[in-house]
Amino acid sequence: MSYTKRSAVVTDSQTRDNATPARPEGPPESFGRGTTAVKLCWFGAALFVAIAPFAAESADDLKFPAGYRSWFHVNTMVVDKASPLFEQIGGMHSVYINSRGQAALKKGGPYPDKTVFVSDVHEVTMSDGSYVEGTRKGLAVMVKDQKKYAATGGWGFQLWAGGDPKKAVVTDAAKQCFECHQPKKDQDYVFSTYIP
Repeated sequence: MSYTKRSAVVTDSQTRDNATPARPEGPPESFGRGTTAVKLCWFGAALFVAIAPFAAESADDLKFPAGYRSWFHVNTMVVDKASPLFEQIGGMHSVYINSRGQAALKKGGPYPDKTVFVSDVHEVTMSDGSYVEGTRKGLAVMVKDQKKYAATGGWGFQLWAGGDPKKAVVTDAAKQCFECHQPKKDQDYVFSTYIP
């Protein structure tokens, strides 16, 4: 069985920023890609709000993305039960970027306006030693518009519970999303990085 460079699994030993464990010969739950836990921080904040609602400025002006599965696939990450992040963001995360932001992704930012990142988050199960994608838990999006979202680093954030366009979750992007992204200012507030 082979594994692509675009797959990663988060475990307790990989929650430190820039941790890059060597790929062992064992099963996939024992390897990962550096900063995976940090890359997932915004997903955790977004998914957490599905349980703990906030009353503040609405982020419901963001539109549910169409056709994102045909965009550039940035990476796929699995957050399993071995991760301290499992309760907040456990599952399989497939991250996509639209064509507008793809060149900036390869350079490490900054991203032009109209760049869109999407994280398609699904339940994940283990079957015969393989991770299997299950039902959708949520669809998270980041949209770049420097003027409109100046208070949140130029990014708008939204999460739709279960991937249902009628179930927007983010009501205060500054508290629910941007607080986690602030440490990545040098990467235009983006955790995902290009994996050649």
